[in-house]
Amino acid sequence: MPGSGRAGGVGSAGGADSAGDAGAGCGRPVIVVAVAPGLREEFFGAGEPGVDGMNGVDAVNGEPGGVERLRAVGEVVLVDDPTDVDALRTALVGADVVVSSWGMPRLTGELLAAADRVGLLAHTGAAISPYVGPDAFARGVRVTQAGQGMARSVAEVALAFTLALLHRTHRFDHALRGGLEWEHASVAPPRHEVLGSRIGVVGASRTGRAYIDVVRALGARVRVADPTLTVEGARDLGVELVDLDTLLATSRIVALHAPSLPETRHLIGARELALLPDGAGLVNTARSWLVDERALLAELSTARIDAALDVYDDEPLPVDHPLRAMPNVLLTPHRAAGTVECRRRQGDIVVDEVTRYLTGRPLAHEVGPDALVRVG
Repeated sequence: MPGSGRAGGVGSAGGADSAGDAGAGCGRPVIVVAVAPGLREEFFGAGEPGVDGMNGVDAVNGEPGGVERLRAVGEVVLVDDPTDVDALRTALVGADVVVSSWGMPRLTGELLAAADRVGLLAHTGAAISPYVGPDAFARGVRVTQAGQGMARSVAEVALAFTLALLHRTHRFDHALRGGLEWEHASVAPPRHEVLGSRIGVVGASRTGRAYIDVVRALGARVRVADPTLTVEGARDLGVELVDLDTLLATSRIVALHAPSLPETRHLIGARELALLPDGAGLVNTARSWLVDERALLAELSTARIDAALDVYDDEPLPVDHPLRAMPNVLLTPHRAAGTVECRRRQGDIVVDEVTRYLTGRPLAHEVGPDALVRVG
């Protein structure tokens, strides 16, 4: 088991207890949690021992919080401001495990040098490339991530988008809020139920499979385009495997769930968008990487198709971006994975992975260097 020269309770870098002075001599592994307090509560629950009188019990469910569960297997050092490079560097000296989240700088260069004992980086999200590089893998740092915890919530948002596009709710909302008279606001292209609708899914990823489950439960007829999916695998999912062009040309709704890879850059461009039937809808809760945004804007400007988007080339989406003014577009600000349940699942995955690592058991969500160029 990884060891450490530090011991004691929960340290807080930059707070009452310095990460570098948490104690010495007990040989317990050190777990640096570089997650801001607000997110830390979302992921791991309230109840950090020694913080505001808490006793380590999650106030929501009365069970031990994630930080307390980590404390059962090692010395926990909290970094309240992951963007504070000096505090993070101090915390990493002698650490065995790093728990990362949004805002933490990449574990490379001086930070990697300071983290000379770190054997595991456990990321609370999906994409790892902002937090770890090839040099960490080369040094033998193992990496795990919690993307699986996001699949259900993203799939449900994709389902909500699907229903909205089928029923043209976004168009009615735009019209009423835009001040159109009732009879004019009531005009929309033909509307459809999900029952019996042909839904196309691009990518049988973990989120794609979760989406397939929910739309099939509502009676959709699902086709999938994915070069990695076999006919037998498609049969197991209850879907039909087709090529991308066929899927685009025959689907009432197309939902994108493919990973971000060099070969999927602008997978959906002007040619592909032109294949969509009149009145079709495009759902993207995956990555803007998959779609040529300029081509999409041109197609949407004709009002021939509709779209529902949670991801964009420019984030935050500029206030004057043309997508914001289009009545045939439904927009959300990259928040598909932000449910209470999703955050807690992500935290549980991280705690379980750290526990597995420190107790010598196989990791369930480990990724390799190929994850540096793959998201999804």
